[in-house]
Amino acid sequence: MGPLTGFRIIEIAGIGPTQFCGMLLADMGADVVRIVREGDGDAGVGIPPEYNVMNRGRRTLVADLKSDEGRALVFALCDKADALFEGFRPGVMERLGLGPDECLTANGKLVYGRMTGWGQDGPLSEAAGHDGNYAAIAGALGAIGPKGGPPSIPLNLVADFGGGGAYLAIGLLAALLEASRSGQGQVIDAAMVDGSASLMSLFYGLLAGGLWRDQRGSNLLDGGAPFYRAYRTSDDEYIVVCAIEPQFFMELLEKLGIDDIVHAEQHDASQWPRHVDRLESVIAGQSRAHWERIFEGSDACVAPVLSLSDAIEHAHNRARNTFVDIDGVTQPAPAPRFSRTASEIGAPAGTPTVDAADILESWNITP
Repeated sequence: MGPLTGFRIIEIAGIGPTQFCGMLLADMGADVVRIVREGDGDAGVGIPPEYNVMNRGRRTLVADLKSDEGRALVFALCDKADALFEGFRPGVMERLGLGPDECLTANGKLVYGRMTGWGQDGPLSEAAGHDGNYAAIAGALGAIGPKGGPPSIPLNLVADFGGGGAYLAIGLLAALLEASRSGQGQVIDAAMVDGSASLMSLFYGLLAGGLWRDQRGSNLLDGGAPFYRAYRTSDDEYIVVCAIEPQFFMELLEKLGIDDIVHAEQHDASQWPRHVDRLESVIAGQSRAHWERIFEGSDACVAPVLSLSDAIEHAHNRARNTFVDIDGVTQPAPAPRFSRTASEIGAPAGTPTVDAADILESWNITP
């Protein structure tokens, strides 16, 4: 039903960013077949299959890619596929005999996506790494966290999923659009360090213009500004304040009952420490639930900071079905949403491996 219905994509199974990319493509309707290494079961670092929700929506084939039969299987799939993507270190697919040259020989229109941390070249290209390493080198990690404190690890959202899987999906879709016009495939070098840097474009521009202090916790959007940060409530919960525009800042102060902060001083950084102390004192005097009632529906740009469990139950998320229940596992619904070609989740995570013959026949390949 999704907008990618009819597109056939091969996913050489991995964890993290390629997993996330495969979920996005499958959620949008692509027929994504995951090729899992023989004896490896399913990628997931010990996560029970039914809870490894980033594997949803795809069928799985088990293959030994070091064997002639395994390579023959991949080439047969490539002949029918629109795209293939993998997440090995540079050179691994070439050593398997499944690099871009070989796969594009099988299908000259194939889009071949490559996901790595450091990129296909460069002095670190052969080194191991994880999300925090790539975000650190891109300058993203160093910009996140309290002033005078250590950088805060933003889960693995920045490099793995934002700068990695999402950018790989964008690259694949762009190349598929181009291939539909040119009739030629190409290779996508998606590096998590590159994607993380791209996500920081706004801040590098501000830095170049002298509008950003190269010190975390000291700027408009990094928690340095009193009108853009989280505050503790009396019950040891938090609310987040994001009242950037003057009219929103005025409404924030009015609803907090604060009349000793001059509106015109909002962007005067010399006044920020005093403003932070004042807001902290007022907000700490009431519970999170109290402030939710006070600010609900207002333009003060205040929201409760919810736990994962609380987010599932929030009224707005429930109204929009932001989370769905699939086989008893609550998980985020596909995003974004389409008006005509609605996305939906195909096979749930943990679906047993489908018989290879069934998958091959559905791709018009003789078993």
